[in-house]
Amino acid sequence: MVSTFMGLETAKRGLYTSQSALYTMSQNVANANTPGYSRQRVNFAQTTAFPTPGMNSPMVAGQLGTGVQAESVQRVRESFLDVQFRNQANKVGYYGTLSESLVKMEEIMNEPTESGLQATLDKFWKSLQDLSTNTENSGARAVVAANGQMVADTLNYYYNSLTSVQKDIGNQITVKEQEINSILENISEVNRQISEVEPNGYLPNDLYDKRDALVDSLSQLVNIKVTNVTPTDYGNAKPIAEGLYNIELITKDGQSYTPPVNLVSVNKSGILGITKVEVTYDQTTTPKMVDGVKFGDRLVKDTSFTGQLAGLIESYGYMKTDGATTTAAGRYPDMLQKLNNMTEAFVNEFNKIHRAGFTLNEKLVQDPITGEMIKDPDPKFANDFFVFESGNAAQSIKVNDDIRKDPGLIAAGGKSGASADNENAQKLADLKKVDFNQYTYLTEDDPLNPGEKKKLPPGLNGSLDSFYSGLIGAMGVDSQGAEKNYKNSTILANSVDYNRQSVSAVSLDEEMTDMIRFQQAYNASSRVINMMDEMLDKIVNGLGAGGR
Repeated sequence: MVSTFMGLETAKRGLYTSQSALYTMSQNVANANTPGYSRQRVNFAQTTAFPTPGMNSPMVAGQLGTGVQAESVQRVRESFLDVQFRNQANKVGYYGTLSESLVKMEEIMNEPTESGLQATLDKFWKSLQDLSTNTENSGARAVVAANGQMVADTLNYYYNSLTSVQKDIGNQITVKEQEINSILENISEVNRQISEVEPNGYLPNDLYDKRDALVDSLSQLVNIKVTNVTPTDYGNAKPIAEGLYNIELITKDGQSYTPPVNLVSVNKSGILGITKVEVTYDQTTTPKMVDGVKFGDRLVKDTSFTGQLAGLIESYGYMKTDGATTTAAGRYPDMLQKLNNMTEAFVNEFNKIHRAGFTLNEKLVQDPITGEMIKDPDPKFANDFFVFESGNAAQSIKVNDDIRKDPGLIAAGGKSGASADNENAQKLADLKKVDFNQYTYLTEDDPLNPGEKKKLPPGLNGSLDSFYSGLIGAMGVDSQGAEKNYKNSTILANSVDYNRQSVSAVSLDEEMTDMIRFQQAYNASSRVINMMDEMLDKIVNGLGAGGR
């Protein structure tokens, strides 16, 4: 026989379940604008039917439903979209950082403009050409000295500005290193909190959201793979519980390192801990180049993990090993080295030509031994036009102080200091078109390597102007490529995030629809309770009252 109060209990369950759904709807509406919040839903489930099979089961026509219950409150989230978003976010972080660094480099180089090195060199070449037409003109000589110093100042500015930005990028590397470690600690702590809730049969949806927001931030810094792990001894955790996150570092191709590098380590036994990240530097270089990134005891020498950290390292500079040779590489070290090599070769050749010439009114003198007429050996007539520190040409180049004080010391003559002799001035002006490989100073003996000739710095080809134009062109292509990849990655990331939000974000229209739906269900359950109350009233107060 079915209990008289069975219908009352069934309606009460419907009332409580609709109430839970309305409370959850209220939570969604309240967090509609909360970043990282995933909408939640109540999973309804039928309660056990009556009666259950058994020897003493009452004889009724069939099993009767006993109502509904709120089985769980679950967030709505699509893990596949999370994986896609994090892959794209990693590329956005990498190309965005790289693009920003190259844009700053372009702003410093400032080409093509009137204040750029190319325009300054053109003025210098023109002033030398003007000097060749009137070598005794003191104004033309002063212009050559001034324009030469402008070339030196521009190179000094380029070098100092690039090294300043490089230093800022180095500081950013330290900040990102600390940020990664902080995020890893927070993820591990949230993992711990989740591990204390899930075994009790609850779903900590707010903690899930907090953890995913942290993982999203981490994916922009380094490339990661997230694996959900449910420990073996995990109490009464629900089957839909998401478990703990094991976070592994992977390459840009999605491949694991060998052996694997786990940033947050979790296995079937539980939480193992985190792996601290430390950027290491080579102590023999100035500035100190990145030697690798330590993940715990593991040193990763390359930047294949991409993300913002890799973009900063590639911009700042790192030690690259090619066979038995280890050299500094990176966007800024490469540019600084090319500027140094270009400046060093140009100045060495310019000075060689200048030393061979004659200053204004310089006279040939008689060699006391041979009696021949020779160039005056007085050092003031054999000045270098430019001076610089070896190995740091672009930063230290300047016009010789003696020439700046007395432009008459510019060696414009080829055979004498006579006003009509412009041979050397023309040679200096023609250097604009001479290939690096044809520089005559390469035939001189190298004082640092006895028995060998001086060598051209590596990577130089063509003339000074053509090499510098190619250098600026290559920088522009790299910058455009990084910016294009950044924009494409951003578009894809936004597209995936839009799809993700369409699943997880709160829709107020949908919540209002649910509110009406659950409100009507609540009202219906209330009416059923009222109806059952009337039935019970009739049984209690109405039956057996006929003879009264």
